[in-house]
Amino acid sequence: MTAGSYATVLTRAFSGMDSPEVRVEVHVTNGLPQFSLVGLPEASVKESKDRVRSALMNSGYQLPPKRITLNLAPADLPKQGSRYDLPIALGILSATGQLKIQASLADYEFLGELGLNGEIRPVTGVLPAVIQAKQANRIIILPEANLEEASVIKGARILGAAHLLDVCAFLLQQQPLMEADTEKVAVPVPEYEADLADIRGQAQAKRVLELCASGGHSLLMVGPPGSGKSMLASRLVTLLPEMALEQAVEVAAIRSVAGQPVSPETFFQRQLVHPHHTATAPSLVGGGTGHVVKPGALSLAHHSVLFLDEIPEFNRSVIEALREPLETGKVEISRVNQQVTYPADVQLVCAMNPSPSGYFSDDPLGRCKDTPEQIDRYLKKVSGPLMDRIDCHLEIAPVTFEQLSEPKDSSAENSEVVRARVAACRQRQLARQGKLNAQLGPKDLKDQVSLDEASSGLLQQSVDRLGMSARGYHKVLRLALTLADMAGDQAVTVQHIAEAISYRSLDKKMS
Repeated sequence: MTAGSYATVLTRAFSGMDSPEVRVEVHVTNGLPQFSLVGLPEASVKESKDRVRSALMNSGYQLPPKRITLNLAPADLPKQGSRYDLPIALGILSATGQLKIQASLADYEFLGELGLNGEIRPVTGVLPAVIQAKQANRIIILPEANLEEASVIKGARILGAAHLLDVCAFLLQQQPLMEADTEKVAVPVPEYEADLADIRGQAQAKRVLELCASGGHSLLMVGPPGSGKSMLASRLVTLLPEMALEQAVEVAAIRSVAGQPVSPETFFQRQLVHPHHTATAPSLVGGGTGHVVKPGALSLAHHSVLFLDEIPEFNRSVIEALREPLETGKVEISRVNQQVTYPADVQLVCAMNPSPSGYFSDDPLGRCKDTPEQIDRYLKKVSGPLMDRIDCHLEIAPVTFEQLSEPKDSSAENSEVVRARVAACRQRQLARQGKLNAQLGPKDLKDQVSLDEASSGLLQQSVDRLGMSARGYHKVLRLALTLADMAGDQAVTVQHIAEAISYRSLDKKMS
């Protein structure tokens, strides 16, 4: 909308997964030359004045010596980043009469950083803006470099530009802009470099991986160095079925806000997020300085696998920060004037050594030199409450020389075969209860699991012997239900309960 010396251009801010509409209002009047920018801009936004001035001059336009007031509305919403450069420049050109726009600006939204020469450079966090521009039924004009990322939003109307002059020529109806092909994203068969067939031996570990993938269960692996913990964790991702479109869009939006690449080729694939043990709480859970609240590794692993290797080496306060998000499936980060929520529905996989020296106390080669007190102190680095939130515990023995040296077994199941079984098992759970077994609450479990006398007696003995909490008891039932689903059984039997209990064997050792 334009009227004399006033113009309004639409753009989008970003606040977590939300991208609220921002109106760039430009008012030009006679008076002493002044360029005022209001509307709660941070330093990076205030610097746009200098970028816009140079971009206009190097594009053949000018910044007239007048009193120019820019307001980024709503005024109480913090603005950060360089994404406002392009709409600010267009607002000035429109308000000063240098750009006689033929189209209605109300039909468009603009994002982009300007170089001093007028080049339009890419910005982060475009996907939430594209999603909400689509909901508002508007065309969004982005940097050309962001087009591939934005094209994953099917049905959105997206145009890309490389230079300020390209946008001006388009608005003057002199030339078209490049349009994103939003129809090319199809559900592919996931392609991973790693494969389950690469793993030698470890038959029980492979079964546990399938169990965790089938029910969405979390896993803790305990074993000496070189026993294959990291290798197993990387193969769990390959057993998970491809994400649904809605899930993939949500994950892509998180990656976009975090400034990570998004491509159609990996759009439906799940990721293995593997933070280092020196990670801080903000890098793991999310946060940042000032008003910039970015997602952490926990949210980047949404609908995927978060792998914490050497978990006792993580800072205790960092690990404890995971407890609530693992229960709620979301991360809530509060600032003075905003609260940001990121989804964090992750499948947690942890790995650790059995002792400070790295070996089991009964190591046949006598490599464990630690006293029971040292081992106990090491294990207690992982708190009981966090341990209680992990569904499945697995002790991993080293692979033998014979297993390593034998030729690759061509009959070994690969990830594709197991992934098909996992997908069928998950479909069975979703059809029965609308969620995976790992997400069942106590009331849901009571509806789905009916124990006979033998199963109930075995479970009671185990609860007393292992000192299980109520949460541990329910986790045994969830694991047993998934084992029944994997076998195609209609009810949980004593065999399922017994196997599920064997995967909680660390309860007593680490209590």
